[in-house]
Amino acid sequence: MSPTRSPARIPTEQETHGRHGRSITDDDANAINRVEELSYDLKVHEVMTADLKVASPDMPLSEVLEILRINHISGVPVKKDDELVGILSLEDIVRAMQKNELSAPVSQYMTSKLTTIASFDPIVGAMQKFSDSRLGRLPVIDENNRLVGMITKGDITRGVLVALQKDYKEEEVRRYRASHLFEDIISDRTTLVLRYNIKAHDFTHGGNASSNIKRALLRLGADPQIARRCGIAVYEAEINLIIHTINGGILKLEVESHRITMSTTDDGPGIPDIAQVLQAGYSTATEQVREMGFGAGMGLVNIQRCVDKMEIESTVGKGTKLIMRINVPAENFTARKDG
Repeated sequence: MSPTRSPARIPTEQETHGRHGRSITDDDANAINRVEELSYDLKVHEVMTADLKVASPDMPLSEVLEILRINHISGVPVKKDDELVGILSLEDIVRAMQKNELSAPVSQYMTSKLTTIASFDPIVGAMQKFSDSRLGRLPVIDENNRLVGMITKGDITRGVLVALQKDYKEEEVRRYRASHLFEDIISDRTTLVLRYNIKAHDFTHGGNASSNIKRALLRLGADPQIARRCGIAVYEAEINLIIHTINGGILKLEVESHRITMSTTDDGPGIPDIAQVLQAGYSTATEQVREMGFGAGMGLVNIQRCVDKMEIESTVGKGTKLIMRINVPAENFTARKDG
């Protein structure tokens, strides 16, 4: 990854990709920039505001306006008996000011129809919800549906910029370590194997393995575009294990000087019709999974776009093996030294 970067920006709705339903094109797979990659890597809880200022439904709007002014914020969640019941924004207060109703209670002007985001979701999920809803802020909830924070578009921008700055500072250290990793290894064929156990329905940790794989490839000196193609492919494969398996499965990465092989294996339930699951938009995900933003039926389609070869072996009732390969020109693994 080059230390020189163009100004950071948040991808538009047309540019975002992956689990929210749009197919990754061939151009996308070869032009995934670091900001887009971070939309998968960064979780909502990493960029959200956790130190919340909260209003109650019966609080006068004038009091909330003072809270917004003192804390330099533009909205607050509204809670009653420790339960989230609404959101009040500066725009709501302005409407009240136009009617000279600053003494009115929060409940009269707050938005009670809420759109929330899970703390463990990647920020691409929040970006999609911002685009769909035109909202300025989203309440963040944990796995127990408890309010744990708020996220705005500004939070996402700041989070991405901080991550890019961290990348810049760590780049030289990563490259140095990678360049010395295989110096003393002499063999006819050297393979580095990374193995991850993926649990079924563990959406909280979904994407962790794929993020670790991308970091490992970059530290080994892989071309950033190849690392990002691998990252998208293994993310989709990892989420498929989480959604569709009974007991989870194994995600494995094998790195050689000329090829990267990624694979997943599980012990059920198997795929009755492989041709059918390769159709864009086809999914057997439950309604609950769809409501979480997963299961759009684009996973395998996106994998095919990102890899040079994909193979699926499956037996109903016994399990599935997915193999993905990307060919690597020798000069692209700048840090590897195979015997």
